[in-house]
Amino acid sequence: MAGAAKRRAAEERDARRTERSHHSNSGTSSSGSKPKSDARSTANSAHSSNSKSIHGYDGERDPDSPTSVTRNPATSRVIVEAKNFDISAAGWATVRGLSAAAMPPRVGPSKLGSSVKVGLNTFRVKKTPTKKVYQFDVIIGNGDEKRGLNKHMWECPALKAALGKGWIFDGNKLAWSMNPINREIRLMIDLDSKENGGTGKPRKDGKFNTHRVQIRQTNQVGFDVLTSYLEGKTGFNNANLEAINFFDHLLREYPRLNYTSIKRSFFAKGQTRFDLGNAVEAFKGVYQSLRIAHWGGNPACLSINVDVANGTFWKELPVHLAALQLTGRRDMNDLILALKQGEGGRCGQDLKKMRKLHVEASHRGAKEIDNYVIERFIFKSAREHKFENEDKKMVSVYDYFAQKYNIRLQHPDLPLCKMTKGKSTVLPMEVLKIKGNERYAFKMDERQTSNMIKFAVEPPPQRWNAIQHGLGMLKWDQDPVLKAFGVEIDPQRTVVDGRLIPAPTVKFGTGDARPGTSGRWDLKGKKFLQPNPAPLKSWGVCVIPGRRGGKPDKAIVENFMNEFVKIYGMHGGRVENKKPTFILANGDDVGTWVTEAWNKTGNANNARPQILVFILPDKDSGTYGRIKRSAECRYGVVSQCMQYAHVQKCQGQYISNVCMKFNAKLGGSTCRAVGDAKKNNKETGLFSVPTMILGADISHGAPGSETPSMAALTCSMDRLAIRYAAACETNGFRVEMMTTDNINSMLKPLVQSWVGAVGGGKFPQRIFYFRDGVSEGQYQHVLQQEVADMKALLKTADPKLNIPFIVVVGGKRHHVRFFPEKGDRNGNPLPGTLVETGVTHPYENDFFLCSHTAIKGTARPMHYHVLLNEVGMSNEELQTIIYEHSYQYIRATTPVSQHPAIYYAHIASNRAVPHDPKWAGSSDGAPSVASRPRSGSASGSQGRSGGSSSGPPINVDKLMPMPNQSNIFNSMWYI
Repeated sequence: MAGAAKRRAAEERDARRTERSHHSNSGTSSSGSKPKSDARSTANSAHSSNSKSIHGYDGERDPDSPTSVTRNPATSRVIVEAKNFDISAAGWATVRGLSAAAMPPRVGPSKLGSSVKVGLNTFRVKKTPTKKVYQFDVIIGNGDEKRGLNKHMWECPALKAALGKGWIFDGNKLAWSMNPINREIRLMIDLDSKENGGTGKPRKDGKFNTHRVQIRQTNQVGFDVLTSYLEGKTGFNNANLEAINFFDHLLREYPRLNYTSIKRSFFAKGQTRFDLGNAVEAFKGVYQSLRIAHWGGNPACLSINVDVANGTFWKELPVHLAALQLTGRRDMNDLILALKQGEGGRCGQDLKKMRKLHVEASHRGAKEIDNYVIERFIFKSAREHKFENEDKKMVSVYDYFAQKYNIRLQHPDLPLCKMTKGKSTVLPMEVLKIKGNERYAFKMDERQTSNMIKFAVEPPPQRWNAIQHGLGMLKWDQDPVLKAFGVEIDPQRTVVDGRLIPAPTVKFGTGDARPGTSGRWDLKGKKFLQPNPAPLKSWGVCVIPGRRGGKPDKAIVENFMNEFVKIYGMHGGRVENKKPTFILANGDDVGTWVTEAWNKTGNANNARPQILVFILPDKDSGTYGRIKRSAECRYGVVSQCMQYAHVQKCQGQYISNVCMKFNAKLGGSTCRAVGDAKKNNKETGLFSVPTMILGADISHGAPGSETPSMAALTCSMDRLAIRYAAACETNGFRVEMMTTDNINSMLKPLVQSWVGAVGGGKFPQRIFYFRDGVSEGQYQHVLQQEVADMKALLKTADPKLNIPFIVVVGGKRHHVRFFPEKGDRNGNPLPGTLVETGVTHPYENDFFLCSHTAIKGTARPMHYHVLLNEVGMSNEELQTIIYEHSYQYIRATTPVSQHPAIYYAHIASNRAVPHDPKWAGSSDGAPSVASRPRSGSASGSQGRSGGSSSGPPINVDKLMPMPNQSNIFNSMWYI
């Protein structure tokens, strides 16, 4: 073995020497970087007659691959690291060489409730590849080339001629074929040669666009090993992953040739578009993914999950018109005026979204379409920007187009587009057009989001029709690639036996609700389970005038507050001061509004304010965030915001809904769920022993932003696990695992509060930890990092302390949907629908639960995966707890879709964003990241999805603390 490794290392060294020799002798490039060109003029570099040759790959961005591969440094063999594959937590640990913690095994089917038939949008694989498949390592250039170059190299005729037919390439480092090749293939391919569609001439710098390709057979894909695993005869290993990885690419090979592919979603051209606004549109495609499925007592099998894909794309518009719509300016003159500020001002920031867009130009004639990629914008007019033309004379872009192409630019004062092709290719915006199906990968604004919801939300019958349309796009039975490899997929959807868990009784202080299968109740005649413990004495109402100077009617506000006090009292609220202090805000500074409300309320009542109410003229997230930031971090007081339009209407149902939040912030609780096992208030199950429930979520900034990740940890603060305190902190940049520092700093005060408020000075006898938003590949990290840190922290209080944990991950980022035979009036599953087969893992303990009623569209069930069960709790009891607690969500009259612990953590992580000292919405408007290390910062291993070219921030600021004089830390300030 050692000798073989040495020989392989020697061969690699020889290959590198040969490669360097080729480069030094022929002057070729294998870096894949933008080749040098003598682009002395805009015309020379941009208007070359060789429009097919590839001059640069900076803007070539194939859709993100669902898989990534790395190389073993010792053997140079590719190691597959598949993202979003459902291969189980133990499978991930095996593949990564980690010490896998013993996962709770799958248990027998639940016997809760009654049996129901549920259709799933999954399709069983009847036959896996029947022929031998060989896997190959592919090295293009130096092995780290951009995907655009890899794709172009793989498609070039010279390589196809050398390889023959029947190959599949992952666009990165792996390829597969049914034909073995016992020799290593080494080629030097010139992309500018006539054979590959080029001119056959050297470039102006005398060099050729030549790159190395090296292909080496590594092994045979082991479908026999995968079959053995599915039958439960062997464990999961890297051979299984290689087989699944190949199968995933096999499924995508034919669709990607016919449609626009984005990861595992495919979009056809010519589909009906839906305008989202600001040069963005949406249309539907199809999503498919491979998963390992459980079939009750039958052997496991492979299954295909098919769903609707809703994609957002740039409109196929001329670039200058797209820029006009993107920036929201009135007309072209308004856009030009706005862009005359330094670097285009705010509109210039908007234009950055258009970088890397693929565009085309036809100014040289309809038969000579040139393809480009926008690198950046140059904020000079076409008359100002000059270059040296073919005659060595300086000429402006405006004059060049007039003389060369007889085109007089209509908007010469617009910025110019610098292209990735060539060193100085610059073109006017109005001669460029965005290509079709160009993905829009940025966070949408509120109007776009609202329009997207209208477009995407579909009830189950329409969604199933859309899925069937997607099946028609995939055409499995006609797919020549699947046929060649002997694959057969059942076109009939999976139907399984699910369970319908009975709904609990929702108990209030006065009056009970029995929602049954409706999943709804109201607050009429009901008093909150626990009203505010301290009577409301010191509180104020601050009214914010409209942006155009319109003053709200004081009489309307006073009438609303009188009705609010009345209804809150009817729900059991304790209000001693029925006339809150009235404050009419002045000026535009939000911080001043809060300070004035705080001071006037405190002075009028001679007491620290318990809550501040703000009545806003409209829905403005910036104003809302600044109010919360100032109230919570400066004064440590909870607040309640309402819109003036609702105040004018003064509707009882709206007031009751606000009262739930109002009461929760003041220390009360709305209701509790009581199932059949707890009739007559008999305590069993969860509450038979002191139990703490923790929830955690980590939110990240929008793609392309440099907003730090935000970690939130929630902790139950009463015996019935109704009220939850929440702690938040920045968690580095795109770091998914909660850092040790954050767990120590956030969990310690939460545990101390629980011990004092719930445990009577004693620690809990068991802890539930509900974790949101992690993929299967991170399950081991949850146990080995987060849970291990929690246990270590608890032992600092008492080394003998060994509290048993139940750890459950809940996820909603999946494409599984339920289509029950008997659902609600819209066709959705009834609340309490549980599925444990057909789509779950064969050997690990997971299940899907739909606990809510979908208001619109198709309900998305929650996927729960049990990672640790040191208590030995049965699945029936765990499922009952999760379902019943969804009825205890403190601000709703309907069960929610996930356990409240993680729902609250998600809300808190987003609500704490304005607590960032450099939050973009603060008065200084500074970005929320550091360009240099800062003291007292939270950091960790960080990735990057976008941002400045200087790389991701190393350290980020901690959040501003909330002063705890009024015990705001333990209140539900975030609700």
